[in-house]
Amino acid sequence: MNATVGSVEYWAGLRPDDIAVVEGERTLTFGDWNNAADRLAEGLSRRGVAAGDIVGVRTQIRLEWAILSAALGKLGARLLVANWRLTPEEMRFILENSRAKALILDDPDPSPVLAVARQVGVELIVGIGAAPGGVEPLINLFVDDAPRRFAAADPSLVVYTSGTTGRPKGVAMPERPPPPTPEALGPAGAMLVTMPMHHAAGPNQLWTGRATGRLTVLMRRFDAEQALALIDRHRINYWAAVPTMCQRISVLPPEVLARYDVSSIRSISLGAAPVPFALKQWVIGHFGEGKLSEGYGTTETGMITGLSPAEQLRKPGSSGLALPNVDIRIRNGEGRDLPPGETGDIWVRTPTTIPAYLNAGALGADTLDPEGFFKVGDVGRLEADGHLYLTDRSKDMIVAGGVNIYPAEIEAELQAHPQVLAAAVVGIPDDDFGEAPIAFLEMRPGATATPDQVAASVQGRLASYKRPKAIHIIDELPRNLMGKVLKTELRAPYWKGRERLI
Repeated sequence: MNATVGSVEYWAGLRPDDIAVVEGERTLTFGDWNNAADRLAEGLSRRGVAAGDIVGVRTQIRLEWAILSAALGKLGARLLVANWRLTPEEMRFILENSRAKALILDDPDPSPVLAVARQVGVELIVGIGAAPGGVEPLINLFVDDAPRRFAAADPSLVVYTSGTTGRPKGVAMPERPPPPTPEALGPAGAMLVTMPMHHAAGPNQLWTGRATGRLTVLMRRFDAEQALALIDRHRINYWAAVPTMCQRISVLPPEVLARYDVSSIRSISLGAAPVPFALKQWVIGHFGEGKLSEGYGTTETGMITGLSPAEQLRKPGSSGLALPNVDIRIRNGEGRDLPPGETGDIWVRTPTTIPAYLNAGALGADTLDPEGFFKVGDVGRLEADGHLYLTDRSKDMIVAGGVNIYPAEIEAELQAHPQVLAAAVVGIPDDDFGEAPIAFLEMRPGATATPDQVAASVQGRLASYKRPKAIHIIDELPRNLMGKVLKTELRAPYWKGRERLI
């Protein structure tokens, strides 16, 4: 059987001794990667894992993840990516809802998760590193006499939504199509992976690195200076990140920034959250012009738009143009299409839009219409030239006295203050207007500005009803591993005992 172009088997045959993956001081060649995946696939097969089965993987960004995903691809199993920060009870729901056959985890103490996995009937539980009773050590699953296997494709991902407005929902993502011919794969080089593996971004970056034959450098936990050190040491050419990561780098002392050579970078792609214009300017100034791009998408639909390097400063605030085979509509509350320039709910149709959540009924017309357009939960506008602008998340919109207030607009003005690193605006109960905006600020190192001074800076730029009723300076905004601010945590104390769905 011939290896699929761009697969681990392909590169193991073509460049077996080249280093493929690096994590810290550990390295993995293409040949060893393929051999380890064959051995692990056989071990999983002997323990009952077969094509179509769902295997949960709850780990940080680590070398073993690359081997695990390749082994599951060889078996035709599906890969459930689980956030290693989830509580045992949250894991219980996901494992039960997905009907996972096996679970592989790297918790220092897997006992709490082990208990719930057993209760919901997970048949095989595997631990990376130290493993207490009841957890099979991963090393035991590698079989010496394993047959050669060839993966038709990477394993299809099962990703659970964040669940900020209720129980998370499972999204069974379609299989990635096989890579194109070697001539179309583009230059190799080196890629840095800092995005978590419980989201589609991290896995797809690792697989893209492998498909193009790149050296893929994994960073288990993000650290701003260490990221620069890895770029310098491994001459990184490609890095996909979230804005928070670049913000963390931007506030490092000048002498630290000067310590590392980042001239090898060819492309930086940002996504998962809005990119403040000041941050764009800094990234372009530090890493070079023509390198920054952005992407916007959702778990349920895949990627929707892209903003090219040439448009970064020309189209500030835009999420870019629709990608090929993607249609975008802006609709009002009654579902009618709005003309260019008007703000409303964003509906999209893509080749990868899901018809239903995992183990659930078909989506209703309020989420997926008969034409195949999916309501993504974001609010925005589409200009006549096709550029999409996101206004906010639907659930984050504040309604004050019947007027819609979009927190992102207020946050952009607050973040224009030179001492403000990041801002989050949420709605709290208000006896007169129903809701009122308040702001939480994360300040730059050495900042001395007071809440009143920051409030004064936006006085002439925001209408009175948009100005925050209160501004709170906190050490750090709560974020998930994708860098998104957890506004639920900021709102919750104010809505305790109230009816707002937060």
